[in-house]
Amino acid sequence: MAKEHVKAALLEARAALDALIAADETQEAIVRASDLMVDTISRGGKILSCGNGGSLCDAMHFAEEMTGRFRSDRPGYAAIAISDPSHMSCVGNDYGYQAVFARYVQAVGQAGDVLLAITTSGTSANVLDAVAAAHEKGMKVVGLTGKADSPLAQKADVAIVTPAGRWADRVQELHIKTIHILIELIERKLAPENYKK
Repeated sequence: MAKEHVKAALLEARAALDALIAADETQEAIVRASDLMVDTISRGGKILSCGNGGSLCDAMHFAEEMTGRFRSDRPGYAAIAISDPSHMSCVGNDYGYQAVFARYVQAVGQAGDVLLAITTSGTSANVLDAVAAAHEKGMKVVGLTGKADSPLAQKADVAIVTPAGRWADRVQELHIKTIHILIELIERKLAPENYKK
């Protein structure tokens, strides 16, 4: 019985990946997002990333792969996940949890930077407030979501919508694949020598 559930979950995950493979518009958005990020890094800017729960883990994963390394050695790229516990607890206590990402963007973001905003539903209020704060600072926003008609998809400069169905876990599985592809595309532009072998 349990094995049947395992197989069903894998088949559902494969169907979600097949949907992404067939989604030309989403793939084009991934390319546009990577170009935007490359341009920002090339001009000395940085990428901030945010999300809640599993999406925060994805935001942190993106940032550490950028500042550390992905596949091969190359210079670190400027990326910061909005995840500092002292910042989150301070702002959450003083202003409410809805302000935790926007307040950081207001403090650290600069014109020309990029915000990678992640929410599977596209409706997380604190992420949407960060998007508004980023635009007020003259930043661009890449939205990573699972809902095409969501507020995030409508407000982002580049909306990457992963067609994974109704479950957040399937959306998140495609989000981490998208994040890895974004990093690879960035490296291919900024460290092409790593892809000549």
